[in-house]
Order: sequence, then structure tokens, then C-alpha cells
Amino acid sequence: MKNPIRVAITGAAGQIGYALLFRIASGQMFGPEQPVILQLIEVPFEKAMKALEGVAMELEDCAFPLLHGIVQTSDPAVGFKDANWSLLVGAKPRGPGMERADLLKDNGKIFIEQGKIIDAVAADDARVAVVGNPANTNAMIAASQAKRLPAERFTAMVRLDENRARAQLAKKAGVPLTAVTDTFIFGNHSPSMFPAFHIAKINGKPVPQVITDAAWLQGPFCDTVGKRGAAIIAARGLSSAASAANALVDHVHDLMTPGKIHSVAVKSNGEYGFDPNVWAGMPVKTTSPGSFEVIKRMPLDEFAKQKIAATNAELVGEREIIKGML
Repeated sequence: MKNPIRVAITGAAGQIGYALLFRIASGQMFGPEQPVILQLIEVPFEKAMKALEGVAMELEDCAFPLLHGIVQTSDPAVGFKDANWSLLVGAKPRGPGMERADLLKDNGKIFIEQGKIIDAVAADDARVAVVGNPANTNAMIAASQAKRLPAERFTAMVRLDENRARAQLAKKAGVPLTAVTDTFIFGNHSPSMFPAFHIAKINGKPVPQVITDAAWLQGPFCDTVGKRGAAIIAARGLSSAASAANALVDHVHDLMTPGKIHSVAVKSNGEYGFDPNVWAGMPVKTTSPGSFEVIKRMPLDEFAKQKIAATNAELVGEREIIKGML
């Protein structure tokens, strides 16, 4: 039996956490032979901690053979202690009338603290995956606080956008989801992101050769993927928690599986015309468990360049709002 991986999860009793924890404990994130210790972190309020206690009881009652321990805490220094993976799910949601700048600053304070603590107490091989929005900029903020851990250990999740794009292309073409490959997301996890349909393939053929409706690809397709979260809230009155949890399982699983090619938001270092210091969604290849390399020189047509320029401008604008925190 392998040594357990310690996995810290913030917002562990929330909707995404509830959809996520059982899948980690069952082996879907790290594999059927990898034990885990779940380190569950919640805000220090009685209602949240009571809910966390209930979640922990359910995890126990599932009797997962791979679950070798549960930590429940409101203290991040305890929750992140020796963590091999920190999944930063919890974040302040945008309230009615709240400006995006206010949300960025409020969440910035949270991710400054978390970045500092993770850098201080997490395992030497620590990796961080940010889900709480605005995820790209929150990852940048957390990474900016690290002195021990390098920037490439901090990633943000655009896998939900990738999964949404694949599903929409498969639906439009009338093919199984498995027929759609090479669906990469560039930029921010926001409506400005670009699902690169010109690179994607259906049964090995470029998408524009199979779906010949260019107006649909450039318009409704991009809009549907970019605004899917809002559409789900409008439809069910709650956010897309289950699909976000599923995407996080995919995100970490593929980062732990050498050879996987997928979309991850990482420090751009200037690739694809992005500002070097923003975290942008790009295609990556996993080189070893937890490590990756950006796939370079993917072809970009004029439409793609325009979309990337727009999402880069948004990312730079977000950084400007919180630059005093970095």
C-alpha cells in the first residue's frame, strides 16, 4: 500500500466540497491504489463547522478503503499542514450590486493568507489548485506570497470550460463525447475565455471541417461555453457545483497522469501573447505526477488572436485592481 496523499480542501462543507469529497475518497482523483487523508477546512462559524462535522460523518459511513483519515478544522495552519495538494474551493461569492473590483479585493485578502500559510506549512512537493473565483487572479495572488514553492506549483481550473466546450461540440455534431479531442481553453475562467474550436477535432478532423457553421462557432458556441455558469444559476437557482467538482477531479487527475494533454491555467510566461505575469488557460502536457509543460506554437488564426487579446486584457485589468496586494 502506498503512503497516503494529504489533500487539503477549503470550503469543504459547501456545495462543491460536498460533490467533491466522496469522489476523492473513492479513488477517482488519485487512482484506485492511492490512499488519501482529507484535511477539511471551513470558516470559523458554528453553522459551517457543524455542517463539516456532518460531511465527515458521511465520509466515515461510506467506509472508503482508501480514506485513511479526516481532519476537520477552521485553522488554515492546521488544514494545510503537510498537504501534498491544496484545493482552494472556498471563496467569497459575488453578492447583489457588488462590483467585480470589490470581489477581487475581498478574495485577494483570503488568498494572500492562504498562499502564505501553504508556503509555510505544506509538504515539500505541495501543489495548489484554485477553483474559487476569480480563479486565475486568485492563483496569481496566492503564488505571489510563496517564497519556498515555485509559481508552477499554483494552477487554476479552466477544465470546466474545456468539458463544457467538448460537450457543446459533440451535441452540435451529433457525435459521442469521445469523438471530440484537443479542445483547449485559452485565457481567463470568465465569459472572456476562448474555447479554441479551430484546434479541436471531431473524429480526427478539424472542427470547422465537420461543423461548417462558422457563425455558430464564433458566436453562440463561444457565448454558451463562456456564460454556461450563469445559465445554470438561472435555470436551477444554484451554481454549477457538481460539474465544477467533476472538473476539479479531472484537473488534478490529469496533472497526476504523465502524458495527459489538457487545459490548465498557469503562469503564462508570455506564451501565446499573454502578459508574462498573469495566470492564463493554455494547453499543457503532464510530464510527471504534478508537473507539466506548456504546449507551444499551437496555430492561432486572426479570430483566435483577437479573442486571446481580449481575455488577456481582462486578466491584466484584474491584476491592476489588486496590484497593491502582490
